Amino acid sequence: MLERPTPPRNAACQILRILTLLAMPVGDRSTTGINTMDHFENIAKTLLERDGYWVFQSFKVQLSPEQKRRIDNSKWSIPRPEIDLLALNVPKSTVIAFEVKSFFDSAGVALADLAADHAVPTGRYKLFTCKRYRDIVFEQLHEDLLRLGMITPAFQIRLGLIAGNGRKGDIDKLREHFIQRQWEFWTPEDVKLRVQKFSSEGYSNDPAVITAKILQR
Repeated sequence: MLERPTPPRNAACQILRILTLLAMPVGDRSTTGINTMDHFENIAKTLLERDGYWVFQSFKVQLSPEQKRRIDNSKWSIPRPEIDLLALNVPKSTVIAFEVKSFFDSAGVALADLAADHAVPTGRYKLFTCKRYRDIVFEQLHEDLLRLGMITPAFQIRLGLIAGNGRKGDIDKLREHFIQRQWEFWTPEDVKLRVQKFSSEGYSNDPAVITAKILQR
């Protein structure tokens, strides 16, 4: 049986892939699956913290049965939403709910997937493509963060995506799509440039930065 060809990747994606793999413990260096994704997410978390955010991983939002019915009667058993990286910017009174996708072993994030408009949550980008779902989740998230004393009522919640790979020809369109909606989008090139920036500023103890310095020699 012929092996499925590996999709072409741009230079930024190639660097991020190497960076992620080298930052992982040797025993975890599978080129596919959860290990690579987890370590790419850790790198994204580090970069957000360097930008001054307070970051929380895998933040779960508990929806009530009534909220689930408001989303759709057929979604009463929907699992509770989990946000990959929840980034708080206190000076700007902003919370960004980031999804983090490495996509190292695929063609990458595609505009068609993120520009879809669903009446009920569908697919892997539910928060991006279903407004009703997003509004209800963010409403509860705001209440949860208030109750935990993490924010004040003035805080606004935005959506964000950090991608390790993107489909050729879609990145610029995706950036415009996100700007129009006041969402945050980090392209593979954005992530690479952030790593390079911090590697030049002397943050020598972080695995991501150490690896970036090695790659730039």
